[in-house]
Amino acid sequence: MTLFVLDAFVVLTWCFPDEEAQKAEQISERIALGDRLVVPAFWRHEVLNALLMGEKRKRVTNELIQTFIKDLELLPAEIDMPAAGTVFHSTQDLCRKHALTAYDAAYLELAMRHRISLATADGALERAARAESIEIV
Repeated sequence: MTLFVLDAFVVLTWCFPDEEAQKAEQISERIALGDRLVVPAFWRHEVLNALLMGEKRKRVTNELIQTFIKDLELLPAEIDMPAAGTVFHSTQDLCRKHALTAYDAAYLELAMRHRISLATADGALERAARAESIEIV
């Protein structure tokens, strides 16, 4: 069993398939085989916001969102609550160093702090993780 950070981008690919669907499916298979996840505290909000935006744009129905959320609630995800100093200093430093959003930098900081790999399909986040010697799932 492996613990890794799961970016919301990958999760949303399960609901909104795109060119990263194969990678998302591989990550889903790892979870089914027993790998565990750790996500930042805002992760659920980020996923929910994207689902609601998808509904607003008529890409997904409320019924599909509710089914998807029930599945997400079953994920073996540990919620990470970093100290304020971590957010305001370490995460900010990563934002500036790699030109990342605070949200993306939070995923990277979490992987770095726990010394674990990162599951992402976001190009900028993947490049930053590789620059920081973080393995990409």
